[in-house]
Amino acid sequence: MADHGHDLMFGTFLTPAAQQAERVVELGQLTEQVGLDLVTAQDHPYQSRFLDTWTLLSVIAARTSTVLVSPNVANLPLRPPAVLARSVASLDLLSGGRVELGLGAGAFWDAIAAVGGPRLDAPRGVDALEEGIRVIRAMWDTTSSPVRVDGEHHRVVGAHPGPAPAHDVAIWLGAYKKRMLALTGRVADGWLPSSAYAAPDTLPALHQIIDEAAVAAGRRPGDVRRLYNIQGTFAGRGTGFLNGPAGTWAEQLAELALEQGISVFILAGDDPDVIRRYAAEVAPAVRELVEHERARQSRDERSPAEQAPGGQAATGRITDDIIGESTGERAPRPVTAVVRTGALRVTPTPDDGVRLSDVRVWDESARPTGPAPDPERRYTPHEQAAGQHLVDVHDHLRQELREIRRLVEKVTAGTMDVGAARSHINTMTMRQNNWTLGAYCESYCRVVTTHHTIEDQSLFPRLRRADPALAPVVDRLEAEHRAIHDVLDGVDRALVALVGEPGGTQALRDAVDLLTDTLLSHLSYEERELVEPLARLG
Repeated sequence: MADHGHDLMFGTFLTPAAQQAERVVELGQLTEQVGLDLVTAQDHPYQSRFLDTWTLLSVIAARTSTVLVSPNVANLPLRPPAVLARSVASLDLLSGGRVELGLGAGAFWDAIAAVGGPRLDAPRGVDALEEGIRVIRAMWDTTSSPVRVDGEHHRVVGAHPGPAPAHDVAIWLGAYKKRMLALTGRVADGWLPSSAYAAPDTLPALHQIIDEAAVAAGRRPGDVRRLYNIQGTFAGRGTGFLNGPAGTWAEQLAELALEQGISVFILAGDDPDVIRRYAAEVAPAVRELVEHERARQSRDERSPAEQAPGGQAATGRITDDIIGESTGERAPRPVTAVVRTGALRVTPTPDDGVRLSDVRVWDESARPTGPAPDPERRYTPHEQAAGQHLVDVHDHLRQELREIRRLVEKVTAGTMDVGAARSHINTMTMRQNNWTLGAYCESYCRVVTTHHTIEDQSLFPRLRRADPALAPVVDRLEAEHRAIHDVLDGVDRALVALVGEPGGTQALRDAVDLLTDTLLSHLSYEERELVEPLARLG
């Protein structure tokens, strides 16, 4: 089994607990806020303690804007495929193309039968799933004639197809046994097992069944994306699978990506702190390791002439992370020339100078500046990515600030209670002790630690040692972190006070305005001073 070269994705696998319904939705929002790609939830329609998964995913999709959503995996025996196809297509249209479909043949047949579903054995369940996939895909194909599938388990006689989803929705199958794995290879877009049932050392044999079935069906093994539900602990000593520090997780997941072709890692669990750490420390490190190894292999495959400075890269479609010649945007695209170094094209977010509050937490005119950049300095795409990562992290914090302002508007309008608002704010990335650059420091330095096998350390000491001229800037940023934490506490105090004085909404608005002023000013200052040093010293 080899790396298929798919883009890496990272997501969460949530428990749809009905008694904590709002918290589950907030974890879905947190998944987006910390920069992960995918929110999934298990689907057991016979379980009275669980929310209906499709309804839950619809609410999460409505309260987010970028993450994909998918059942993990949908229980087909209790979701008629023609109706499920329309549900998937509808949510995909409403969410702007953010739905994928994890599917399962079913299990726990007594429970399924208890709520009116069929009682099948494993072989018949696989047959029913294959028929169901035919129905679903036919219902999405609005260019075809009325759908006719005359199966043993699913019959559709003359149904009009549609609506078509907004994008080509992938069907991922949860499979472990030979017949299901072979079906995955023949017809599925992805394979979605869990590490609890398919341990890493069992994967090669399972991949082989999928690959052989794919080839026999005239497909390539790479046509089947490999996903993996994972779980672990950061408290271990580094022995066993995902049992140890973030660096251990990153190395093990990168190995699975490069040697087992897995490109989507979905974290099972409902602890917000674990989700934050997974997003901040593990996902970036895995991307770094995999991109580095893919780039090395690409270089090794080129001829000596092509590897030489100024040499032409191999013709054909080569996807790489390119710094645009004119825009500075980073985007995967086909290239026909080697990536060259160039001027720093990462743009810090400017401070617009707008202030909503009359209170000033600090004197902005007293902020120190770092050394002026060398105008002749050239930066590789890898170096530019270091500065861009800081901007990306800050953009998530800006998004959270908009969410806080939205919550406060709901509280003052009487459409949300204070307790719910406080609970939501406390799940946000910026509320943690190591927020803003503190969170960035830990995540980025762990990436560096993993990639270069150096001692784990925070970013500020690195910057001080690498360029002593940055010390005044770093000192000031640390002081501003503490000040903004106090401002956040002021928002919390204003929310608490509102309980005893329901008419005192102005104090809450004032606290949020002050947070807006201080946070946006700070993030712009931080980017102005550190984007270039991170690229230069990274």
